[in-house]
Amino acid sequence: MIDATGYSCPTPVLMVQKEVKARAPRTLEVLVDNRCAVENVTRFARNSGYAVRVEEREDDFLLTLEK
Repeated sequence: MIDATGYSCPTPVLMVQKEVKARAPRTLEVLVDNRCAVENVTRFARNSGYAVRVEEREDDFLLTLEK
């Protein structure tokens, strides 16, 4: 899991990009705390071949990326 709470874009996307490049996980969970990060991580993930599920929580969002 990548915890990108407290970071503004583009940092969450860069964190996900680094993990995808290094390990090419089939499933990856990403925790973010703003809608901009949700949109940008989702866009990157879809362009990288992942399906994205977004779960809105109290103060943050859990994105599940799956290939």
